[in-house]
Amino acid sequence: MFPARCRLMFDYLQLIILHHLLSIPYIRYAGILSAYGMALADVVHEAQEPCAKKYEAESFNFIDQRIDELSKQCVEDLEKQGFARSQIETEPYLHLRYDRTDHGLMCKVEGTSAGGVKAPRHGDFQGAFTNKYKREFGFIIPDRTIIVDDIRVRGVGKTDIQMDVELKKSGKEPRVEKVVKCYYDQGFCDTKIYLLDELSSDHVIDGPAILIETNSTILVEPNCQASITVNGDVKIKVGSGNLKAIGTDLDTIQLSIFSHRFMSTAEQMGRVLQRTAISTNIKERLDFSCAMFGYDGGLVANAPHIPVHLGAMQETVQYQMGFLGDDLKEGDMILTNHPSCGGSHLPDLTVITPVFYKGAKRPVFYVASRGHHADIGGATPGSMPPHSKSLMEEGAIFKTFKLVENGTFQEDAVTNLFMEPGKFPGCTGTRNLHDNLSDLRAQVAANQKGINLITELIDAYSLDVVQAYMGYIQSNAEVAVKEMLQEIGKATLARTGTTTLSATDYMDDGSCIALNININIEEGTAVFDFTGTGYEVYGNCNAPRAVSLSAVIYCLRCMIGHEIPLNQGCLKPVKVIIPKGCMLNPSDTAAVVGGNVLTSQRVVDVILKAFGICAASQGCMNNFTFGDADVGYYETIAGGAGAGPTWDGKSGVHCHMTNTRITDPEILERRYPVVLNRFVLNPGTGGRGQFCGGDGVIREMTFRRPLTISILSERRAYKPYGMKGGEPGANGKNIFVYKDGKVINLGGKCSLDANPGDVLRICSPGGGGYGPPPDNEDMDISEEYNPAKKRRVDKHASQHYHEKGSVYAYKLAQEQV
Repeated sequence: MFPARCRLMFDYLQLIILHHLLSIPYIRYAGILSAYGMALADVVHEAQEPCAKKYEAESFNFIDQRIDELSKQCVEDLEKQGFARSQIETEPYLHLRYDRTDHGLMCKVEGTSAGGVKAPRHGDFQGAFTNKYKREFGFIIPDRTIIVDDIRVRGVGKTDIQMDVELKKSGKEPRVEKVVKCYYDQGFCDTKIYLLDELSSDHVIDGPAILIETNSTILVEPNCQASITVNGDVKIKVGSGNLKAIGTDLDTIQLSIFSHRFMSTAEQMGRVLQRTAISTNIKERLDFSCAMFGYDGGLVANAPHIPVHLGAMQETVQYQMGFLGDDLKEGDMILTNHPSCGGSHLPDLTVITPVFYKGAKRPVFYVASRGHHADIGGATPGSMPPHSKSLMEEGAIFKTFKLVENGTFQEDAVTNLFMEPGKFPGCTGTRNLHDNLSDLRAQVAANQKGINLITELIDAYSLDVVQAYMGYIQSNAEVAVKEMLQEIGKATLARTGTTTLSATDYMDDGSCIALNININIEEGTAVFDFTGTGYEVYGNCNAPRAVSLSAVIYCLRCMIGHEIPLNQGCLKPVKVIIPKGCMLNPSDTAAVVGGNVLTSQRVVDVILKAFGICAASQGCMNNFTFGDADVGYYETIAGGAGAGPTWDGKSGVHCHMTNTRITDPEILERRYPVVLNRFVLNPGTGGRGQFCGGDGVIREMTFRRPLTISILSERRAYKPYGMKGGEPGANGKNIFVYKDGKVINLGGKCSLDANPGDVLRICSPGGGGYGPPPDNEDMDISEEYNPAKKRRVDKHASQHYHEKGSVYAYKLAQEQV
């Protein structure tokens, strides 16, 4: 009998084959495939050495000489292993990269050199490099020197063992050895048994059947057909063997397949960005997002990256579509970060690429990647000035800039724009141009990966089918949100006699965030009205409209009780009203760097408070930056999550609108002039309740050289509220300890100069509790006197939420990187 896992795999293959393949080949030596393959495998020997020369005419003779010497080494080694010279082939490679870039490619010569091309005797490696670079990264850098980092030669010893024997045709029917009863999906069926060694190349066997030979047994299922090849292998045709055409009509299985294919596209873009970026912010902290969008700019699918990016990126794409129109050509990529164009805050640089397909005059899809750059200039290192009053103080501004035009990376032009903030009083240009350019190239490469995957998908299914299922996936999300709103509306009407929900919360400066939600039960729609929210502030806690939309779409997706991809369908049943001139829809020149990382968290708290979902989380990202003229570093710090009706809040987590990692201590201390003294949970800072809020953390570091440090944080005045009788979480504190022992409280927003030996201690807020705290008899005696050591009483363990879904799967994947 077949193991269960083999049976499941075959069923899965059948599903795929019905749509994509005609037949499955089975090698006659499948039962001993590894040993058989080892016996026939070629033997490879590689020789490699560093070079570090420019790829230019003066170096070609040296390169040829080194290739010849390495080839000689490979031949000698393989001859010692018993191969004749006639059995040995050598293949030269050069590891090439553009000067002043970090990403090299190992290249071999493709075909013959074009006439007149200056190249080494072994071939035109530059042409191979240019083609491969354009294919991998989506652009080239003309007139840039190419560096040869390494020279490698691969020697291959060919075994030349001929094992295939051609079978003759018998002209007779195959002999049946035995007939047995086997159980299949349709029940017991008579199954014929054949000996594979006695079958000939003209034999065709209808399933169900079993083919037996010395080293393997092959099952031919009902409605399948096996034929014997001239080499004695078996080819099984599944079903009729005809491709099943997938049309534009909705099929639930295909809906799930396309949903995962779209999400996989965004996830693979993210993996490329993470691997090719060089900055700590993107490579280690994962402060980036990737997504794909429809021909109308609507969000189709995203990887579970940063929620505050994902909802806003749709606004960014649609703005550029409207602004550029037909001026957006194949080979162009747009760079933007302006808040009025769908940006979140200036350090979040977005690269947008249209996806063109053969025969289509306009883009059929769009892909985009948004990454937080640790420094883009401005008033303070890290480009997160805590006291900025205008957008110009927060760094370089890109409203609509063609980063790549007609396949060419515009390095000089983008460099000039990165240095532009230096013209504003009290500001400088970017302090880390090298990282900026490298990470932008990584974003371009991520987008190119998305284009390649989408093009492959269209090639396999057709443009009409792919776009049809794009629409079905968005409609599926829309229906899910409508059903959820109807359910909440009915419960609210029964409880209060109205379908209106409302909530307010206050920033530390007293600014109000007000929300009224009116649900239409019949239509399954809702109006989110932020009228009553405070005016634009003379500071940087103003949040662009796109950020508020991100908060809305994130909360809606969180409240839906089943798996759907986050896309524009989630917002279709919702109308969002944000009065112009308030802090959630400020003027074009308003400072917004804090709105993206602080106000966005409070908007989420207000929405979840209105729906009564859970208590307040830390309501802040605890933004910390430091740097000088040469370096800039940025991080967000975890805190406590709010508790809910059946769960305790998580302790020490990045929650809601942020989803980043913290930089590993080893990387932090190796790359930057600081020592991490402590990074621990802060017990007792979560609010007490039937379910307790999560605890905040303490992060403390000592500075090793003079640096400018900045803190941008919230919940230092108002505590994260509890819900349904739960107690509030503790507010946060930012403490600075001078080398001489003097201690000061920095408040929520501060920038100052630190000297060697000075210490910064950041205590992040806890989360609010849910439900009234348990009675004292449910607590340890010591807890009555020391709330910091309280034991969380869990009477509903069976109701706890078990981690699952795309975010959980993504977290597991990242832990394996």
